[in-house]
Amino acid sequence: VVFLFICWTIRDNLKIRDTRGKSVFITGCDSGFGNLLAQRLHRKGFDVIAACLTEEGSDNLKACTSPALKTVLLNVTNHNSIDNAVTFVAEATGSKGLHGLVNNAGRATPIGPTDWLDMEDFHRVLDVNLIGLIEVTIKFLPLLKKGRGRIVNVASVMGRLAFGGGGYCLSKCGVESFSDSLRRDMQHFGVKVSIIEPGFFKTGVTSLELIEKDLHRLWNRLAPEVRYAYGDKYFDKYIKVQRFSMKTLCSSDISKVTNCMEHALTAKYPRTRYGAGWDAKFFWLPLSYAPAIVADVMLKMVLPRPLGFKKAAAKNQVDV
Repeated sequence: VVFLFICWTIRDNLKIRDTRGKSVFITGCDSGFGNLLAQRLHRKGFDVIAACLTEEGSDNLKACTSPALKTVLLNVTNHNSIDNAVTFVAEATGSKGLHGLVNNAGRATPIGPTDWLDMEDFHRVLDVNLIGLIEVTIKFLPLLKKGRGRIVNVASVMGRLAFGGGGYCLSKCGVESFSDSLRRDMQHFGVKVSIIEPGFFKTGVTSLELIEKDLHRLWNRLAPEVRYAYGDKYFDKYIKVQRFSMKTLCSSDISKVTNCMEHALTAKYPRTRYGAGWDAKFFWLPLSYAPAIVADVMLKMVLPRPLGFKKAAAKNQVDV
C-alpha cells in the first residue's frame, strides 16, 4: 500500500513540460474562483481568455493584470453570446487550438424547501449551472480537440449529497454525470476531463445577503396554507441555519479550489475528481458514500423541522 501511494504521488506531481503560451478559456471571471484562477494562470505565462458576465467585472480584472490577458463578455444562457465567445477564442488561438476550458460560471439561488419553489426558480439555476455549461462545452469541443486540451468542470459536494431544495443540487449532480460521460467520449481524442468538487467557500455565489434576500422573496409569496404548514418560527430558524453555514462553515481561502483547477490544467496526468476543502475531503464526500439513513439523520439534526404541520393535522382531526 505504501509503495502504491508513493507511485501515485510521484505520478500525480508530474507536470506538462511547457505551459507558456497555452490558451485557457475560463467562464465566470467577474469574481471568486474564476477571477483568482485567471490572475494566477496569467502570471504563469498562460494565454488567458477570461469570460465575464459584466463590463464591470471585465474592467476590474483587466485593472489587476496586464494587457496580455484578454476578456470577453459571456452570458452562458444566451446562444448568441456563446457563439460570439467561440468566435473570439478561435481567432485568438488560431491553429494551436485550446489547451483548457474551465466551466466555472454558476449561481446558487433560488434555493430553499422544494414546495417554496416554482419551475421558473429551477430554470434560473439549471440554465446557468447545467444547460449553459453543456452548451459552452459542446461549442468549444472542436478547439479543444485541435489542442488536445483539458476540460475542468466545477461541480460541488452538493452534487454528490443533496441537502437543499432547488436547482443547485440538481445542476451539480448533472455536471457530475455529464462530465463522466464526456470524459469517456473524449479520451479517444486526447481531451481530458476533470471535475472540481468544492466544499463551502465564501464567494459571490454564497453571498449571505443574496441568499437571505431571495429566501424572503420565496417566503413572502407562499400560499397561506403552505406558510401555516411550516409555521412562522421555521423561517427564522432556516435563516439562522443559512447564516451558520455561510459564516462558520464557509472557508475564505478560495485558493484551495483554484489549486485543484491549476493542477487539472498543468498535470501530466490530471485527476478525474478533486475534492476541494477540508470539509469536502473529510465530511461531505465521505458522507455521500454512507448509507442514506446516516446522511438523513445527520442532516435532520441540522435543518429545522416544520411545526405548523402538527397544528394542521390536529385541526383536520377536529374537523373530522
